[in-house]
Amino acid sequence: MSQLTRRRALGATATVVTGLVLTGFARTAGASSEPRTADPKHNAGQGHAGHAGHEGPQPFSETFRGRRIEGAPSHGDGHHGGYAVQIDGEELHVMQNADSTWVSVINHYETFATPRAVARAAVIELQGSELVPLA
Repeated sequence: MSQLTRRRALGATATVVTGLVLTGFARTAGASSEPRTADPKHNAGQGHAGHAGHEGPQPFSETFRGRRIEGAPSHGDGHHGGYAVQIDGEELHVMQNADSTWVSVINHYETFATPRAVARAAVIELQGSELVPLA
């Protein structure tokens, strides 16, 4: 006959708690109780452009910590997110990641939600130095 030890009691408790937590996550992450059906009235004749959330970042122009930062969609090569950012008239090379975050050559290992946030972080990192364009 095995005795209940503190180690076995803690192990059993941990197992039960883990099971409850995982069950809770599965319920919240799973499909809702109501099945989704295609609504023929939704986006009728609009195609993919009718969806919200596909607009991309909005243009901006502001002075941040004494530096002029500007950003707007560009129609250049497009593989960098199709967005141009400038600090005091010099281009800040920015790139959109696959998860829709943004990076720049100044803050390459830190991601930002918008090109405006990238530009502001670059101004802070430059600490008053001039932005030298990439060759």
